[in-house]
Amino acid sequence: MPERKEMKAVIQRVQHAGVSIGGELHASIGKGLLILVGIQADDTDEDIEWLTSKIGNLRVFNDENGVMNLSVKEINGEILAVSQFTLMARTKKGNRPSYIDAARPEISVPLYERFVRVMNEEMQKEIKTGVFGANMQVDLTNDGPVTILMDTKNRI
Repeated sequence: MPERKEMKAVIQRVQHAGVSIGGELHASIGKGLLILVGIQADDTDEDIEWLTSKIGNLRVFNDENGVMNLSVKEINGEILAVSQFTLMARTKKGNRPSYIDAARPEISVPLYERFVRVMNEEMQKEIKTGVFGANMQVDLTNDGPVTILMDTKNRI
């Protein structure tokens, strides 16, 4: 049986973040989370449900005592989700990354769109996004810095 691949997310706690396309600002957020999302062909709705719930409830914001004890939902923060196939890079051989593990657009676009819909439901408000497949420039101020890598294969 082949090894199961995983959906990946890089979560960054930000003071603000934005994504521009062709020199024009497409979307921006204030205090919240920037999520870079990588999708593989065998990712499922179960992966999306687990990941969005985990992200929405991840306690990475400081409480009144300066302890990371609050979630993005609890601070009424914002989310900017950006698709990023390069998270699936294989770098074991040579110096040119291979992206063979990244799902092709006919698979990844519907999964990314589902991720966004489920994240909207989790947050109970609309999250901001980049544009799938576009050449985007992402600008952010990482707060902390706090950067967390999650994948749906390692749920322990």
